[in-house]
Formats: sequence, C-alpha cells, structure tokens
Amino acid sequence: MLMPTFDREIAKQAERLLIRDRPIDYRTGVFASEVTPGIPGEKPVTIKMIDADTKEHVETIEVDAAMVATGRVPNTADMGLEDAGIETSRGFVAVNEKMEVLTKHDDGEVVPNVYCIGDANGKMMLAHAASAQGISAIENIVGRTHVVDHDAIPAACFTHPEIAMVGPTEEQCVERAEKEGWTLGKSQGNFRANSK
Repeated sequence: MLMPTFDREIAKQAERLLIRDRPIDYRTGVFASEVTPGIPGEKPVTIKMIDADTKEHVETIEVDAAMVATGRVPNTADMGLEDAGIETSRGFVAVNEKMEVLTKHDDGEVVPNVYCIGDANGKMMLAHAASAQGISAIENIVGRTHVVDHDAIPAACFTHPEIAMVGPTEEQCVERAEKEGWTLGKSQGNFRANSK
C-alpha cells in the first residue's frame, strides 16, 4: 500500500498521479528481507522480497541501485527508563494527554515530574507535532492544564503535486463513528478552482 498513513482515496490518487504514468517498477505489500550490495557497473543490487503479512518469500529482484527508507524509531534505548520503572513498547514511552510519562502503556501510573514529547512517545512522529507536545508539556509543568488535539495537526507529503491532510482518515472516522455511536457525514470538494 502506497502512503499507508494517508486516507485511502488520497493514496490512490497519489499513486495515479505520481507513479502509474511513469516508467517506475514498484512493489507494495512487501518488505525487503535482505539486500545484497552490488558494484556499480559490474554487479546489480539483489533484493529478496517477502509478503508483508505472511512473511513468505515473494521474489528476488536485481536492480542498479536501492534506496533504503526504513521510517522513524524512538531513540530511547540506554536511557535507563526500565531502571526508573518505565516500560516501553518497541521503544515508545507511554504518555497521557498531558504528556506525562506513564509506567506502562496499558493502565500505567503517572511518573511524577517526567514528561515525554515527540518521536519518543510515538503519538505523531512529526516535528510540528513534537513542538505542540512540547508546548503542552510546559503548560502542564507550570500548572496550566493543556491537551494537544492530535486530530488538528496537519501531515504532508512533499511530492509534486504536494499532498497534505489534517485529522483522521475516512477509515479512522468510520471506525470512531461506530465505536462512539455517532453518524458520519462526508463532504468532498475540488481545489481546481483555487488559483494558488
């Protein structure tokens, strides 16, 4: 799936605009399980592909070059969190809505005077989200209750054309509506009339 964190409709449109009409051979729904470096002009790069769900070998491809984009991970190892009684999940630190650190992800207790923002808490791994979380943490530290509305933080993909969104995807909204018992409405518009 291309752009898995974006709305499905946006991702499909991006695939159509950015890839389909270009001579790009691409794969979705797979992981590169092994990459063997090549020698430019002499030997190709070999990539073994596995199915993202089953982890079964799908194919082995040979290419001129490979770009590895593995995503982001929290840099929380070797911080002594476990010694302080703080459990992490895949390196992510659990926090409440005030950015206060919790002892664990499920029903954890607040660790007094310890806050965590940004990629380390995994709520939204974007720089401007970390800034908003930092402001929230400081406000709470000085006694002014503040909660970040992560649904109001935009996300962007710096492509041509540029792609951006704010709030949950349609799929997430459908799930929330069912869970919380409200009716979901949908409105679509087109920015073609916008001159900018």
